[in-house]
Amino acid sequence: MIVVTGATGNVGRSLVRALAETAERVTAVSRGMAPVDLPGGTRHLRADLAAPETLRPAFDGAEVLFLHDGGAGGHGLDPRAILDVARGAGVRRVVLLSSQGVVTRPESPSHGGVMRAIEEAVRESGLTWTILRPGAFASNAYAWVESVRAERTVAAPFGDVGIPVIDPADIAEVAAVALRKDEHAGQVHELNGPAAVTPRQQAEAIGAALGEPVRFVELTPAEARARMSAFMPGPVVETTLAILGEPKAAELRLSPDVERVLGRAPRPFAEWARRNVEAFR
Repeated sequence: MIVVTGATGNVGRSLVRALAETAERVTAVSRGMAPVDLPGGTRHLRADLAAPETLRPAFDGAEVLFLHDGGAGGHGLDPRAILDVARGAGVRRVVLLSSQGVVTRPESPSHGGVMRAIEEAVRESGLTWTILRPGAFASNAYAWVESVRAERTVAAPFGDVGIPVIDPADIAEVAAVALRKDEHAGQVHELNGPAAVTPRQQAEAIGAALGEPVRFVELTPAEARARMSAFMPGPVVETTLAILGEPKAAELRLSPDVERVLGRAPRPFAEWARRNVEAFR
C-alpha cells in the first residue's frame, strides 16, 4: 500500500488518481475532509504531519510513503519524527517532494533551508529514498483567478522574464513511477517545464484557453512586494521576487528528468491552462 500525504494539494490529487489507475492500494492523507473527486477504492484518513502520532493509522499495512506537506514549505514539521513513525509501522520506501530551492537558494530559509533539513532527515532515515526537486509550479497562476474572472487581467512584475514552470500533473506522474519502481532509489530528480515562459505569455495562454483576451498589467517590484506581503512572510516575498526578476542559471536550466522518467517531454504551460480553464471563467 502507498500512503500519499498532502493528498488534497495540486500534486497530491493528481498523484492519488495516477496511482489508482495502476490498481495500487492507496491511502490519501490530509488534514481536512476527503476531496470530492477521490477515486473509488481509495482510503482517506485525516491526520496532521505536525502531529506525527496521528499518522499511525495511515501507515498500517503501508510499505511506501509520498511525503509532502501540502504546500506549507515544511514549516512546523519534525521530519525525523514522521519518518520514525513510518519506519516503525513497516514503511520501507519514501519519495519526498522537495524544492529546487535547496540547491538554487540555499541561503533562503523559506526556499532552501527548511527543505534541505527535511532532505537530510530522509537520507538518514534508513528508508530507501527518492527526492523530487521541482521548480516553480504552473499552478501558481491560480493567484490570478480573481482578476481574470472579474477583469480579464493578469498583474505581475517582470512581465518579460521567463522561467520553466512545471505542471503539477507531471510531478505527480514522476512521483507515481518513483513510488512503484525500485530503480529510482537513491536518485534526485529535478523537475521543470519544457521551456521558459514569461508572465505575459502565461496571460496570453490563459486568454487563449478562455477564447478571449486577457490583458497583462506590469507591476513594479514595489507594487508586487506590497501585494505579496499581504499573504507571504517578508523573506519569502524577497526570495520570490529575486527568482522572478533575476533567475539564476540553475533555475533556467531545462532538466531532462521528466522526459527521462516518463518517456515524454514535460507539458507546456498552455496545456496546463487549457486543462484548468474552468477555474478562470
